[in-house]
Amino acid sequence: MADKKAAKAKKSNIGFLSSIFAILIGLLVGFVILLICNPSQALPGFLTIITGSFTHGAKGVGQIFYYATPIILTGLSVGFAFNTGLFNIGASGQFMVGSLGAVIIGILAKDLGPIQWVVALLGGMALGMLWGAVPGLLKAYFNVNEVIASIMMNYIGMYSTNWIVKSSPALFNALRNESKNVAATANIPKMGLDKLFPGSSLNGGFIIAVLAIVIIWVILYKTNLGFELKACGHNRFAAKYAGINEKKNIMLAMMIAGALSGLAGAIVMLSGTGAHIKIVDVVAGEGFTGISVALLGLSHPFGILASAIFIAYLTAGGFYLQLFEFSTEIIDIIVAVIIYFSAFSLIVKILINKFKQRKNDKAAAIANANAEPGTEDKEGGNK
Repeated sequence: MADKKAAKAKKSNIGFLSSIFAILIGLLVGFVILLICNPSQALPGFLTIITGSFTHGAKGVGQIFYYATPIILTGLSVGFAFNTGLFNIGASGQFMVGSLGAVIIGILAKDLGPIQWVVALLGGMALGMLWGAVPGLLKAYFNVNEVIASIMMNYIGMYSTNWIVKSSPALFNALRNESKNVAATANIPKMGLDKLFPGSSLNGGFIIAVLAIVIIWVILYKTNLGFELKACGHNRFAAKYAGINEKKNIMLAMMIAGALSGLAGAIVMLSGTGAHIKIVDVVAGEGFTGISVALLGLSHPFGILASAIFIAYLTAGGFYLQLFEFSTEIIDIIVAVIIYFSAFSLIVKILINKFKQRKNDKAAAIANANAEPGTEDKEGGNK
């Protein structure tokens, strides 16, 4: 038992180190890009990325948590699916239909009064769950690769959302080519965070995201359901042989993942910061950022929380690059490079494991070569 715990801790340490290495590589690439664009301003610009989030004190910290909220949930969605052996690349589509559900209820259901924001969040989760159920159903019953099905659902979600909003006069603001404002009662309450981080856009959505982290951690590591979900992920056929309903668990895993991404979209629309569904043919970036967050966080709920806050920290700091002679697009390039390099942590982890395995095999071969000839026969004879 002690050996298993030690091996697990060792594996976690390797994963942590590989993530740190990926972050350092990403920051280095970001600095090189700044250096190429404007050598004289590269160093102060880079330092601004690192320290810019704290320029406005508590307000700056609040903005970090605000930016982190949606990618905590999309990262959790992708990470949860990873733990069950599935790749939920459809988080973007689930995010968009979740936004749609929240906007519909947030605009049309004013009679709900003070509980309107709760119902709107649940509506977003329900649509996200539905969007996740489709690739789950195709995977469970027809063995269709969930990656292909999820990618298709992303674009179906984007075009369906645009069509529904644009075709409804009650939802569509034709002058601005976006959805109308949700009712004031549909905005998520601040839950006291406005006093802790005055002046920031932070609201109770962050608390909801952290609660989701805790709930998913409990499900994965403290319940029979989590054991069954992970067992199906490791080997669905062995799980079926053990009496686990693998079809039900595959569908359930994708539905939970979809609900989390749908919740992310709903929180953004109900944040009270003037967010709208814009009628553009672009898939929501929060879903793809969630993949990087999950990889950097090693698909562990608390690792995902930390990695989402880190990426949001870089995003908030990068905003102040405009104070130097860098265009706004440079900020997006730098942040994108750092985010996508987080996927490199998986490659580093594999390489480290291969190196250690090769080292162990070499040590075993040397030990066998140095063993005295006939030792085993003598021992067998004595027996």
